[in-house]
Amino acid sequence: MIIFASDYHKIMDELDDLMRNGNTYITYWNDGTPVRNCSDQSTFKSTYDAAEYCFEMSTDIDQMYYTPIATLYKAMESANPQKKGNDTIDLAALLRSNYRNELQSTNNYKNDVIMNEKNFDYLKDQVKYTGFGEGLEADLRQNMEQLQPEFSLKHDAFYGNDKVSAELNFKKSEQSEMYFFNSYKAELQKEGAKETLEQTFYINKGNNITLKEAYNLMEGRSVNKDLTNKEGEEYNAWSQLDFKNTDARGNFAVKHYHENYGFDLEAALSKHPIKELQNDSHKQDLMNSLKKGNRQSATFIKDGKEVKQYIEATPQFKTLTLYDAEQKRLDTRQAKEQEQSQGSSQSQKENKKQAASNEEDGPAGQQDKKQRRKSQSL
Repeated sequence: MIIFASDYHKIMDELDDLMRNGNTYITYWNDGTPVRNCSDQSTFKSTYDAAEYCFEMSTDIDQMYYTPIATLYKAMESANPQKKGNDTIDLAALLRSNYRNELQSTNNYKNDVIMNEKNFDYLKDQVKYTGFGEGLEADLRQNMEQLQPEFSLKHDAFYGNDKVSAELNFKKSEQSEMYFFNSYKAELQKEGAKETLEQTFYINKGNNITLKEAYNLMEGRSVNKDLTNKEGEEYNAWSQLDFKNTDARGNFAVKHYHENYGFDLEAALSKHPIKELQNDSHKQDLMNSLKKGNRQSATFIKDGKEVKQYIEATPQFKTLTLYDAEQKRLDTRQAKEQEQSQGSSQSQKENKKQAASNEEDGPAGQQDKKQRRKSQSL
């Protein structure tokens, strides 16, 4: 934990208040940003809760740590920092140099079966719900029991004739025996293609990209997710890989189309004569599938006949991309004709309703109404 030298005694007073209120551990991000107030940090009364919180918050990019408040206070009380003003002091380094044995005793989970099982259960669920199933559980447990600093697990999946090979990366905490599922590298081998496509997807505390969604992104499609920014605020956006640009790690950059971008999936679907839209449950299933980035089959009504086609969401252009039954892309002209056909059909229905309404309001219609009322009274 980094602090400014000018905040040294203020931090000590805040730590003292935390102890008086029954707090035992304080957490912090080890990203080099100085902590100005202890009230901004999460505190816990048990080792288990502090460790679990740090475990769930940390990622491969950002690590959260915890430390015993009493030990930290004692280290600061006995130290005599020479730095002043805006100079920074690394309290974690101060602790390690003066109270290494005490810290190791406090954070020793090697024989703590409960914590190890909690860690394993959390990771196996994380692996399962990120789309890798339950087949990696034995290898996961074996690697965790060996207490390696880091390890990887392999997994292959097939989507049609396309193969996705994934390498799942795990790393052990520097503070405890707890492991983290940090990321996975996906390699797409398309049928008949000589070259493969690679992308690393990072595991966050929020909505992770599943393996199927990763495949869809590498296929060039868009995925809709609830995301979290650095300030912890949630927002919804469509994500798409930018194959023309890569970041410092060699990954393709990601383009985001936020809610205010203007793409309305439901409105885009309503422009087409799709049978599934007539049933609320089927409509919701269709929309959920498209949000996952799938190229989804749908039943189109053409000239009174049902025709199977495929569709995918294209938020960049605020529309849908259409394919025929053999999954050959329909050109823009054909897609536009379908939209116009749906529009014409809708207009025809509205015209019929209007004509019926006009007829009912006309002289003949009024006479029929009078006749019906007379018959009912008799």
